Amino acid sequence: MRIATWNVNSLKARLPRVEEWVATVQPDVLCLQETKLTDAAFPGLSFQSLGYESAHHGQGQWNGVAVLSRVGLEDVVVGFDDGEEEDPEARLLWATCGGVRVASVYVPNGRALDHDHYRYKLAWLERLAGVLRDRSEPDAALAVCGDFNIAPDDRDVYDPADFVGATHVSEPERAALARLEAWGLVDVFRRHYDAGGLFSWWDYRAGNFHKGKGMRIDLILATAPLAARSTAILIDRNARKGKQPSDHAPVVWDVA
Repeated sequence: MRIATWNVNSLKARLPRVEEWVATVQPDVLCLQETKLTDAAFPGLSFQSLGYESAHHGQGQWNGVAVLSRVGLEDVVVGFDDGEEEDPEARLLWATCGGVRVASVYVPNGRALDHDHYRYKLAWLERLAGVLRDRSEPDAALAVCGDFNIAPDDRDVYDPADFVGATHVSEPERAALARLEAWGLVDVFRRHYDAGGLFSWWDYRAGNFHKGKGMRIDLILATAPLAARSTAILIDRNARKGKQPSDHAPVVWDVA
């Protein structure tokens, strides 16, 4: 199975690029983030013509997550569905595809360490951890895929000195991510690569992509039994090139 995740930063603006990429790379499952569409505007028929079922959780000009699958799409759950008041932002979608439980996640950015959105981010991550504890088992076939807006360690930013006092690298954020891993999730990319300088996001400004000034914030976290089946994973930098790309590159994972 080939599972991919991609923050497309507006599916409306990027649809032809996404369709071309899907036809070329042919993932079995694709998790999308930041679609910036309502459910009614989601181009499900376009993906159906490519052989994919789809589920989407959107709200309009912000956020939005989707799961596309050509290996079945079952037990779709929107949001946390934990009995508490639902998150007003469209950031989480679950589905079972080809026997694998998949979550497409768009973790809040945080904005600044003294901002309410940062506190929202930490609470959001803790709530995700609670759903995993209550609804899943570490030995299940589960993959949490998406834009985590966290660089797991200093290898995952181009220069740690440039991020002192910033979001995405703060100790509480990284600790929240570590708690997800302690529950039983594995950062699959790090099963294959130890090196730094391998990024999935580059700011549009100042030519940062060409300067190599990026961060690795798009992650696939899988339970250990599923991660053990990993045969390859890569960040498709080519999808970040060309006319009007997303500021994120897709992460593509092959599972035996």
